[in-house]
Amino acid sequence: MDMSIWQPIVDRLDRLRAAGRRADFWLRDDDAVAPTGALDRLVELADRFSVPITLAVIPAHTSGELSHYLASRDDISIAVHGWTHQNHAPPAEKRQELGGHRPREVVLDELDKGYSRLSALHPSSFVPLLVPPWNRIDPGLLAGLPDIGFTALSVFGAERSSSNPDGAKTMKTGSIASAFPRPGLSLVNTHVDVMDWHGTRGCRDHLEIIHDIVRRLDEMNLDEETVGILTHHLVHDESVWQFLSRLFELTAVHPACRWRRGGDLTAR
Repeated sequence: MDMSIWQPIVDRLDRLRAAGRRADFWLRDDDAVAPTGALDRLVELADRFSVPITLAVIPAHTSGELSHYLASRDDISIAVHGWTHQNHAPPAEKRQELGGHRPREVVLDELDKGYSRLSALHPSSFVPLLVPPWNRIDPGLLAGLPDIGFTALSVFGAERSSSNPDGAKTMKTGSIASAFPRPGLSLVNTHVDVMDWHGTRGCRDHLEIIHDIVRRLDEMNLDEETVGILTHHLVHDESVWQFLSRLFELTAVHPACRWRRGGDLTAR
């Protein structure tokens, strides 16, 4: 592996240290339901560098087995990843579980069940954070989330409005920022995805991921925003594991980087 490609991240962090500043990073890993070898590997890797994990768990498919596996850990936060992670959009649309294709009351009731189930299974590590499957949610649902107990929402993309909204019916990436700030609900996004979903479905080119991290460091508001890294442990190839190992190695000990727990972010 060419270690020189990592120098831009080190340079940015060194500049922050010289200025007396610090960037918050966080790791969101999606689609957890049960203990697996892949989850073991993620947990062991994060442990090695003391990096906390926020697991987005699918409530309808999980059980006490995962709860028992994580019971003694205080460095893993549990977020609500929809209800069943089932697509309800027609073939011509992007996949959505929390879209506008079903009655609002039905979707909110499922999210309420998911919130109750995970908070009961993981009483000490549960955080009131909703992670919509496929990072998509209908805007009409947002007002009902605080009534369930959610205090934060996490999708993929910038927290501030962009000039290229994804569309009126579904809020994703920059477009969701137009609905914030809003009472009782904060936006805690991920910004860098390690997976090449539209190509190899393995790890993206390491240099491209590094460029995304550097761009986020250059653009973010250090006082209010984070660098959110998005992973999916169940589908990682060896290149993903290598990337994460090197990223954690470089950042976890750097005084200008702080890896945050999910609860730290929802409490802000």
